[in-house]
Parts: sequence; structure tokens; C-alpha cells
Amino acid sequence: MPRSSIPAITHVDYSARVQTVHEETNPKYYALIKDFKEKTGCPILVNTSFNVRGEPIVCTPEDAFRCFMGTGIEVLVVGNCFLVKEEQDPELAEDYKDKFELD
Repeated sequence: MPRSSIPAITHVDYSARVQTVHEETNPKYYALIKDFKEKTGCPILVNTSFNVRGEPIVCTPEDAFRCFMGTGIEVLVVGNCFLVKEEQDPELAEDYKDKFELD
């Protein structure tokens, strides 16, 4: 039997670390979640660390772009910028697969 109807956010003890978003304090993110619910029926987005194993967590837009170009991420949204991998200069791609040593 599955842990929940949303197993990606449910811990083995059936708990979850849920955060709420209010339209008044974060209207863009609220709208994104609302649109996602309309399309999928699920009003939840998974928020996870943004980094490659062994690399520090992304802190700047430059870090985000570098990680985006070095991984299998297909789309990157930073602020009002929406970037599609296949539309980027392939010369900027970096293969992260063997760059960082695993724990």
C-alpha cells in the first residue's frame, strides 16, 4: 500500500514537511501552484535542493545557469526568465556526470 497519494513528499513515517504559500505575500508562486492544480488536480509542488551531488547549493542566477547547463534539467526559471535548454548555446554546456566525487 502506498504511503500516500503524493509519495514524493511523504516520509516513511507518513509525515510531510509542508509549507504554505499565500497569494498576498507571494502572488507569482501562488499563481503557479494554482495553475498546476488546475492542470493536474494536485495543489502541491515539490521544493528540493538545487545542486548536483558533491557541489554546493545554487545561490546565484549564475550558479543556477551553470547547473542547468551541466545537467539533464530541461527548463530553468529564475525570476521572470524562462530558459529552455535546447535554445541555449551548446558551447556553454558542461558535463557534470564525472565532475564531482560521490560521497
